[in-house]
Amino acid sequence: MPQSVKPPALHHGDAVRIVSLASPVDETQLERGCSELKRLGYAPKFDRETVLARDSFFGGPAPRRLRALKEALTETDTKAIFCARGGYGSNYLLDEVSATEPPPAKILLGYSDITSLQVFLWQKLRWVTFYGPMVASGFDEGVTSGYDRNSFRAALSQNAAGWSIDLQGEALVAGSAEGILLGGCLTLLETTLGTPWEVDTTDAILVLEDRGMKPYQVDRALMHLKQAGKFRGVRGIVLGEFPECAPPDGGESVRDVLVRILAAAGRDAGRLPGVFGAPIGHTPRPMLTLPLGVRARLTASAPAGGNSGVRLDILEPAVT
Repeated sequence: MPQSVKPPALHHGDAVRIVSLASPVDETQLERGCSELKRLGYAPKFDRETVLARDSFFGGPAPRRLRALKEALTETDTKAIFCARGGYGSNYLLDEVSATEPPPAKILLGYSDITSLQVFLWQKLRWVTFYGPMVASGFDEGVTSGYDRNSFRAALSQNAAGWSIDLQGEALVAGSAEGILLGGCLTLLETTLGTPWEVDTTDAILVLEDRGMKPYQVDRALMHLKQAGKFRGVRGIVLGEFPECAPPDGGESVRDVLVRILAAAGRDAGRLPGVFGAPIGHTPRPMLTLPLGVRARLTASAPAGGNSGVRLDILEPAVT
C-alpha cells in the first residue's frame, strides 16, 4: 500500500478553520463549540455568513461550500480544518475537488457525512484524516458528553507512536489483528462503491458506525459491502453503538445483525476479530477521535482488571 501522507501536528495557540460542508448549522451550537475550542487553546476562524448559510437542506449552495473547502485547504494561516457538522451534502464537492492540484496535507476533522471526503482524500491522495467530534456536533457538548479529550489530543498533536485507545465496547469475536485503520459512517462508505474513490479495505481495521437505521437496513448495507468484496481483505472490525436503531417489532436487533454478518465475513476472510459498541461517530457518550490511514492493532478480549478488554494500539504517529 502506498505511503500515507500525514499533516503537521496541531499545537496550542494554532488557528483552526471551521467549514460547513454538509447540512445547515445551528448558531448556538456553533458558538458553544467555538468556546470549547478556545478553552482547549485554539483560535477558531470562520466566516459567519458562509458557515451559517442555508440552501434547502444544505449549508449553502454547493459552489459556495466548495469554495470554502478549497480556501481552507490552501490557506497558510490556519493549521487544521474542523467541520461544523455533518448531515448531507459533502458528496456534492468531490468531483470538483478531484480536478484541483493537491495542496499540502492538512488536518481534517469530522465524522458522519464527512466520511465521503475522508474516503476521497485517502483513496486519491493517501491523506491521514481524523474521525471525531465536530464544532457543532461534539465540541458544543464539552468533555462530559461530547468528546473524549485524551484521544483527540493524542491523534492531532502527538507525533510519537505507541499510544492506545480504550474502545469501551465488547468483543464479539476475540482475537488480535494489525492493519490500516479506515472506515467511518456505514451508509457513506457504501455510497463510495462504483465511484473513482471506492473505498479499498485491503489490510484494514475497518471502522463502521451509523445511526437511525432499522436492523434490516444495516443488514442490507453490510451485505452490499460483503458482496462487493469489501470484507475479504479486512483484518478486524470496530463497530459503533448504532443508536436509534431499535427493531420496530422487538425482533432481531442491530447487534444480532452485526454478529451474523461478522461471522459470515469471518468465514470468507479467516477469523476476524470484532468489537461492538465503541463510542465513535454517532454516540451518546464522549466521542473518541480515530486517526484514519495509520497502522493500528485491534485487540478484542474479555474484560479484565477494570479494562474493557478491547483497545486500539496506534502503531505510528498520525501527524508530523
